[in-house]
Amino acid sequence: MNLIVFLRSRPAWQWWAGAAVVAAGLWFWVRPAAVTDDNLTVIAKRGPLDIKVLVGGSLEALKSQEIVSEVRGEPVKILKIVEEGYLVSEEDVKTNKVLVELDSSKLKQNLVSQDITFQSTASSLTEAQQGFEIQINQNKTDIKGAEQKTRFALMELEKFLGNRIASEVIEQLGLREGLQTNSPAASGNLGAGSPRVARVDFTRYAKAELLEDGMAKQELRKRDDELLVAQTAFGQAKTKLAGTERLFTKGFVTKSELENDQVATDQARLKVDAARTARDLFIRYDFPKQAEEFLSKYDEGLQGLVRARKESVSKLAQAEARLRGAQGRYEREKLNLDELNEQLGKCILAAKTPGLVVYGGGNQRMYWGNQERIAVGAQVYERQAIITIPDPTAMGVTVGVHESHIKKVKKGLAVKITADAFPDDPITGEVTKVGVLPDSENRWMNPDMKLYKTTISIEGTREWVKPGMSAKIEILVKRLDDVVYVPLQAVAARDGKQVVFLPGRPQPTEVETGEFTDEFIEIKRGLAAGDTVLLRTPTENKSGEEKKADPGAKPAVEAVKATASR
Repeated sequence: MNLIVFLRSRPAWQWWAGAAVVAAGLWFWVRPAAVTDDNLTVIAKRGPLDIKVLVGGSLEALKSQEIVSEVRGEPVKILKIVEEGYLVSEEDVKTNKVLVELDSSKLKQNLVSQDITFQSTASSLTEAQQGFEIQINQNKTDIKGAEQKTRFALMELEKFLGNRIASEVIEQLGLREGLQTNSPAASGNLGAGSPRVARVDFTRYAKAELLEDGMAKQELRKRDDELLVAQTAFGQAKTKLAGTERLFTKGFVTKSELENDQVATDQARLKVDAARTARDLFIRYDFPKQAEEFLSKYDEGLQGLVRARKESVSKLAQAEARLRGAQGRYEREKLNLDELNEQLGKCILAAKTPGLVVYGGGNQRMYWGNQERIAVGAQVYERQAIITIPDPTAMGVTVGVHESHIKKVKKGLAVKITADAFPDDPITGEVTKVGVLPDSENRWMNPDMKLYKTTISIEGTREWVKPGMSAKIEILVKRLDDVVYVPLQAVAARDGKQVVFLPGRPQPTEVETGEFTDEFIEIKRGLAAGDTVLLRTPTENKSGEEKKADPGAKPAVEAVKATASR
């Protein structure tokens, strides 16, 4: 890879570290070389070559606890917070040491208002529950009263007509089921009472031998008795008149006595006519009228029972709807009250795990928009990380591997990590995750730069290892035991071939390349150990003035890419 491209592919904070490493390597290779035609030269070497991918990164905790703001709604102010770098101990965790205290004044005001609303809603719920129970009892009373009225009307009908005729009429009209809940009458299929009752001819029942003991039969018997008494009296009057007439012809009685008997006979005859007329009127009018009245009252009782049942269903449904509405409002207001109490409790953030306090999120690099830096008085939003407590037993580094190297990097490869602050104490690690797609986090800064996010875990622990430390990462891909190799900058591309330039020879020498690192490249054919080659293509002189360029030469990084793409 070309040196400039290599440095551009690294984050800005790693640039100087990478430059220092490359400069040291060049010095090592150039130191024994001779200067020919104002160009630096190097000697091809033979020996073991470790194929490494060099990247830079910052140490971080792969596992950490983020203490975030869980207060919903508007941002809240930080009232108190522990100093950054504070070491949370096991004792702090046991005693629930407060790490952050958020402003809860507005929540307390909302809590008071919500409690008033909740109490009012609870009162409405109690009223709705009582109203529902009252409606149930009222429905029972109304239905019981309607059933009682219907039974009493039926008893009056049976009392007047007798059980047999009353049952026959009820069966004929289909009213017997009226007292049952699932009957047609109870389902609201009863029509008007008068037209249905008018279809019954009650006069055919107006006979003593048909009527059972009841008011109608008793009344009919009374009419018959009165007629019979009148007829008997009339017969006696006629018999007496006939005797008086015989005695009058013989002169034994006076004319006045005869006239008296004649008047008595006429009166007796009139009583017979009156008794017969009264009986006929009862049979023709009074009896059916009273029967229809009793039947109509029974029919009205049935219809009243249907109405009572329907009204009870309707009123109960209304009461139940009011109760459900009150319950829904109660649950909603209770939930709001509980949430406010919960939110109030979340204004106090206590220690849960031991570790080092770091402000903000573990992966936070910068602050966007109105987001303030974490400090007393700063406002934080919901789900914003306030404190991160990294796990010191699970440290690592996440780096971006250039697309030219991504084929080499696999999960499980050994890694050497050298922290800038402790260069003499390297750390070993292992690749635990390799991204399958280019990282889009910094794509807007350089769309042509394709980096794959790779996670490396550190083996063991170090007391000095802290998140944010800059480090040089060497991913060991493989080791070549005995090969010829030269610095990467010594190889260029010409007409699709890899070439090197020998001192004093204007024409390039074609070589076959193999594996490469960010510093060296394997030469399989074309050079032998000890051969001297130019460190860079002869395109410019030592003073930087441009010479005539070789028309077929290309930068060394293109040769590497061509080799890597095979």
